[in-house]
Amino acid sequence: MATSRRRSGLAAAVVIAALAAIALGSLLPAAAQAGTRGHHPTKRSSGHRALKMIWGTVDLPNGKSAFPTYHKLGVQVFQIELNWAQTAPTKPADPRNPNDPAYQWPSGLDQALQSAARYHIRVCILVIGAPSWATGNPSPFTAPTNPSDFAHFLTAAATRYKSVRDWMIWGEPNRNANFNPEPPNSPIGPRRYALLLNAGYHALKGVSRKNIVIGGNNASYGTINPQQFVNAMRLPNGKPPPLDYYGLNPYTARPPALHQAVCCKGGRDIDDLPAFETQLQHTYHRTVPLWLSEFTISSNSNNRAFNFHVSRKVQARWVTAAFKLVNTYRYVVGLGWFNLTDDPPSVPGALTTGLLTWNLKPKPAFFAYEHAR
Repeated sequence: MATSRRRSGLAAAVVIAALAAIALGSLLPAAAQAGTRGHHPTKRSSGHRALKMIWGTVDLPNGKSAFPTYHKLGVQVFQIELNWAQTAPTKPADPRNPNDPAYQWPSGLDQALQSAARYHIRVCILVIGAPSWATGNPSPFTAPTNPSDFAHFLTAAATRYKSVRDWMIWGEPNRNANFNPEPPNSPIGPRRYALLLNAGYHALKGVSRKNIVIGGNNASYGTINPQQFVNAMRLPNGKPPPLDYYGLNPYTARPPALHQAVCCKGGRDIDDLPAFETQLQHTYHRTVPLWLSEFTISSNSNNRAFNFHVSRKVQARWVTAAFKLVNTYRYVVGLGWFNLTDDPPSVPGALTTGLLTWNLKPKPAFFAYEHAR
């Protein structure tokens, strides 16, 4: 069964930290809370809506294509991973050429592109993972020694997948489980990532100026929280790396709602979008559109990714509230749900974040997503 990225999971400690942060936020002095509420840098004009995006399988567990279901849900963007380490396990002789025999392009991505085109759904590719020949390290979550190697791979990928316009550079690089080197409370990780983003940006634009480069792609909390990551994400000349959109996975343990206090120092969940956008505007001296790639909430039980859950009815309410919230801001390009189906109960730590149960029965969240506006 061809699949999209199967999330290894936010560490439980991350979610615990989120909950602690919420409690901390409630204890902020009144003046501090007042300074974080009601600040909306750029309101969305009427008639515009954030794109409905999703992470999920290419095929359903029964072997049928998932794309008729995505079409029914009104999905506009299907997000899928391209792993550099798996695609180029040995170093290509001509790395900018997608036809170099060293490349092992994933058949699941080809299948996704064909199915998406049939239903007029955009595809966004997240590129992650570095081969050991580029890093000298067996872990694929290590930054390449030479960012140009990453740039060459992106040139080949963008040349092969010419219909794709949306490209995410790495996933949650503010977590050292996903990106290294990244010592806590150090600028080393964000600066290494800045070099990678810079190289990727110019490679993708070199193939087509129409390509959209989505950088940052932070988790709402991590080894380095988003606020600190943006501050430290600098090139050797001191400037921030170029990007078109900034990616954020704004997971939270509090209901999506307007006018809430910023939950904690450095963390940025779905309720903190105005504060995060203000920081990005100060950094880039322009409005920076937000690509909210992943958002979800577990229903009925905790799992390997999250130690927090709500009922299925509340999960559905959160879906509705999340889209209502992001549609308040015109700088939000899209909101992505993770994911389509629950894991079977037999899977250790089975994910319960789906819109469908493991046996493909719609949960209340399915209909909430379908009717989200």
